[in-house]
Amino acid sequence: MPPDNDPATDAARSVVVGRVGAPHGVRGWSQLWSFTDPPEGLLRHPRLEAQRRGQRLMLEIADSRLQGERVLVRFAGAEDRDAAARLTGLELSVLRAELEPPPPGSWYWHDLIGLAVVTVDGTPLGRVDHLIETGVDDVLVVRGERERLIPFAQPQIVKKVDLEAGRIEVDWDAEY
Repeated sequence: MPPDNDPATDAARSVVVGRVGAPHGVRGWSQLWSFTDPPEGLLRHPRLEAQRRGQRLMLEIADSRLQGERVLVRFAGAEDRDAAARLTGLELSVLRAELEPPPPGSWYWHDLIGLAVVTVDGTPLGRVDHLIETGVDDVLVVRGERERLIPFAQPQIVKKVDLEAGRIEVDWDAEY
């Protein structure tokens, strides 16, 4: 099943970019778990969508700062610790169209999930289920007749990523 490549559908798709963590202090600040690289990239989006019990909420960042590697924000309307605590655990999303295009030869992880993975000789290995960040080369978790962990090392292992065709070609032994 190749990913939905309809540009209108793709642009309207929400992408999770972070999660609200615990309150920080007593004045309504929250810690954010950013899923962007660099973490402060999340702050490029002053309005974030969140879901709670099936209801869509729009959260506006009223103030932000970095504290070491942590991203701290105060959302509009969150004036104290209790208000910030009510936001804890919310996943934060933006529309795909609001993301900057990745640099050439790079892809957003969410664009890789669901792609078919095949060896250079055409042997199907399965589909990308998710990725794992390891600090060196990220790892594709490929599920097919069994699960495989394939380093996302270019060009040594990952030979080609073709989003339009919905596939990734790898130099990988199908028996491994």
